[in-house]
Amino acid sequence: MSQYVDEGGAVGGAAVEPARVRQLWHLLEPLHAVLYYAPEVFEEAAALGYNTQERWPSYFPLRAAPLGPVGGRAVSSAFYSFDPGMVAAHMDGAWAVASPEAVLAARLRGIDRAYRALFGDLIDRPELAEAAALLRRAAEAADTAGRPLAAANAALDWPRSPHLQLWQAATILREHRGDGHVAALLVAGLDPAESLVSFAAIGAAPAERFESRGWSARSWSAARERLVARGLVNEDGTATDAGRDLRHRVEHHTDRLAAAPWNAVDAKSADRVTELLGDYWVAVLASGLLPSETTLGIGKV
Repeated sequence: MSQYVDEGGAVGGAAVEPARVRQLWHLLEPLHAVLYYAPEVFEEAAALGYNTQERWPSYFPLRAAPLGPVGGRAVSSAFYSFDPGMVAAHMDGAWAVASPEAVLAARLRGIDRAYRALFGDLIDRPELAEAAALLRRAAEAADTAGRPLAAANAALDWPRSPHLQLWQAATILREHRGDGHVAALLVAGLDPAESLVSFAAIGAAPAERFESRGWSARSWSAARERLVARGLVNEDGTATDAGRDLRHRVEHHTDRLAAAPWNAVDAKSADRVTELLGDYWVAVLASGLLPSETTLGIGKV
C-alpha cells in the first residue's frame, strides 16, 4: 500500500481537518469556475479572436495563460486528465490568436464583469473584502513547489479590487489542490485515462460525462481493461472493493495535500470564510451558469 505523507501544520491555531478542506474546495470551486462559463468571459475571449461557440477553445488558453506561451505537451502534463490530442487541437496556435498576457488581462476583465453581474450590490459589502483578505492570506501561504499551475497563478500580480483578489486567491487555492491531486494520482499509479475511468467506476459521474475530456472509446476501453487486470474495476465498469479503497485514498491524500494553506489561517478563520462567502456561493449556483453535474465528483465522493 502506498504511504501518504501529511503536508504542513497549523500556524497560530487549530489545524483544519481534511474533511473541512474538502468542504472549502466545494465552496470555492464555483467561484473560480465562473471563468469557464460566464458570458462576459466568453465575450472577452471572442474579442481576442477565440472561437466561443463551444467551451473548450477558450477554456484551454484561459486556464493555461499563467504558464506563459507553452504548447500542448506542457498543458497536457499540467491538466493531466485531458486527452493530449484534444489539448493539442486547442493549444496549437492558441498564442497566435492572442498572447498569454492579453489572455490574462481578458480573463480579469471578464471576471470583473461577471462578478458584478452576479453579485450586484453584494460586491461592495465589507464581508467580501474580509473574505478576500483571508483567502489571499491562505493563497500566499501555499507552498507551490512541484505545483506548476498554482505556482504560475501565484506569480501573477494581485489585482486591486477585493472581488478580483477573491477570485485570484480562489484560483490559486484551486490549482494548488489540483496539482496535489495529480500527485496523488501518480502515487496511486493511475494514468490520465485511468484516473477518469476509476472515478466514473465509483459513481463520481456517469461515464458519458467524462467524454468531455476527449478520450476515444478505444482509449477508454483500454484504460478500463488495465484497471480490470489490476483488480480495481469490474468488467461492467464498476469499481471493485480494491478500486473503491484506492480512490478513497487518492481523495484523502488530495485533501491532506491541500490543507497547508488553510492551516496558515487556522480553523477559525477557515470557518469565517465559509460564513462570509455563503451569499456569493449561492448567487453563483442560483445563476444557472454552472452545469448541475461535472467531472469533479463534488457531492458524490
